[in-house]
Amino acid sequence: MDGRTPKYIFITGGVVSSLGKGLAAASIGCLLEGHGYTVTMQKFDPYINVDPGTMSPYQHGEVFVTDDGGETDLDLGHYERFTNTVTTKSSNWTTGKIYQSVIQKERRGDYLGRTVQVIPHITNEIKDAIRAVSHGVDVVLVEIGGTVGDIESLPFLEAIRQFRQDVGRENTLYVHLTLVPFIGTAGELKTKPTQHSVRDLRSIGIQPDILLCRTDRFLDSDIKRKIALFCDVDEEAVITAKDVSTIYEVPVVLAAEGLDRIVLKYLHLPQTERRMQPWEDLVNRIKNPVDDLTIHVVGKYVGYEDSYKSLNEALYHGGFPHRVKVNIKWIEAEALEEPNGPSLLDDADGILVPGGFGNRGTRGMMIAAQIARERRIPYFGICYGFQWATVEYARHVAGLTDADSTECNPDTSAKVIYKLRDLLGVDDLGGTMRLGSYACELAPGSLAQRVYGASLVHERHRHRYEFNCLYERALTEHGLRISGRSPDGKFVEIAELPGHPWYLAVQFHPEFKSKPTRPHPLFAAFVNAAWQHKTAQGLVGQVGRVGQVCRVGQVGRVG
Repeated sequence: MDGRTPKYIFITGGVVSSLGKGLAAASIGCLLEGHGYTVTMQKFDPYINVDPGTMSPYQHGEVFVTDDGGETDLDLGHYERFTNTVTTKSSNWTTGKIYQSVIQKERRGDYLGRTVQVIPHITNEIKDAIRAVSHGVDVVLVEIGGTVGDIESLPFLEAIRQFRQDVGRENTLYVHLTLVPFIGTAGELKTKPTQHSVRDLRSIGIQPDILLCRTDRFLDSDIKRKIALFCDVDEEAVITAKDVSTIYEVPVVLAAEGLDRIVLKYLHLPQTERRMQPWEDLVNRIKNPVDDLTIHVVGKYVGYEDSYKSLNEALYHGGFPHRVKVNIKWIEAEALEEPNGPSLLDDADGILVPGGFGNRGTRGMMIAAQIARERRIPYFGICYGFQWATVEYARHVAGLTDADSTECNPDTSAKVIYKLRDLLGVDDLGGTMRLGSYACELAPGSLAQRVYGASLVHERHRHRYEFNCLYERALTEHGLRISGRSPDGKFVEIAELPGHPWYLAVQFHPEFKSKPTRPHPLFAAFVNAAWQHKTAQGLVGQVGRVGQVCRVGQVGRVG
């Protein structure tokens, strides 16, 4: 912005959690980019964990990994999918991370003997974190996790209250997401929860400029007028954040409510033309599919779908170019270990085994890989799905009956998967993995190389264990192909099975780099292979119609 102060938008939430602050923030960023502005995005989480890396997926959902190796909140995945922002470790701060930084400064003597307090030291640390991501962009969007009224959120709310004083009212905007529930027995929408939430926000010195009202129906002018009156906001700034059938419709719905125009007006930015045609075309493709298919995901945390948030979205993305709706059928890995467990995969168009840790369900993952291999069902293994696919192959094809991972069986005689050599002797869990973006060289003529259309790619990692190269020859002599490895040859990254319709497993997490408008090549190719498998099984009547659409997204030409 030529040295000018960037604009700041702060997004808070009230009444209840899980209203969709992350999606709201990402959608505002998407709309601003549609107007030609550059944005960056940041999330503050009130919990005391330094990062979500050691938290159970059932507690917090997936851990999103950034290029520079940050283990972060899943909302950063929304930011990257909806905008051109590339997040970093500095894009996600927790209470634990803030306090850790302040305590380290205190131990070094940076505060020159002064008493260290929440105000100003903690709040200054928070504001410094905001400024650190503010360079070279027009608008900085900052989401405050949690719910207004939570004791954990208070330092963050105080910091953003002070921030307006620091950079000026004309450069800041407070957006508050709240709930307007419909009470069926009374037959009416209730505004009292929103009034109470705004009252709590105002009691700590923040007057929201815009209210996003989460509801299952559009708010009429009377309701908006009432909310505006009691909450002291302009009526035009009371926005319906209506439930939608796909999250990618949220920017379109908010644009129809005029949110982008109001944001630009309040931030004193030129009202440039909105260019959202690619996004509108995307929503049209999603809402009007020509076919569907079912991918069976065999995982350990299937009871909570947010555990695999980026994975789910990447699978959906894979179908968008083909106008194919991807249905996900969740299979608990342990269930495959039961006597009739394999029958759970009978109607699979494709099988995917995602990442994970620990011993539970690993035999079920091997069963999934074996069924896909023997029945010639498209198979995609990611991280743990790569490790257990290679162990399964070692056991049942290469004759290494004791093949295992030392994560689950430290004393195995065939350590096909073992702890990263750099981590031997390291027992701490937090931040002690191969994290972030690493290069991978692809073998010429391999499926991986054809899909990517490149010989060198960079993908994000999050793992402690690796394939043991001592067993590479034993597996490759029995038909497995190592088609991707690190440039120094130290790490095996991709394995595939020549002669199989589509069998590919990767040590990294490609789902973190997939976008709805630019699906990751591996997901696009996998979904296309699953679609062709379904067609070949005779499950689609009008083969010609499918063949016509198939040309829209040739394997490896998406992204």
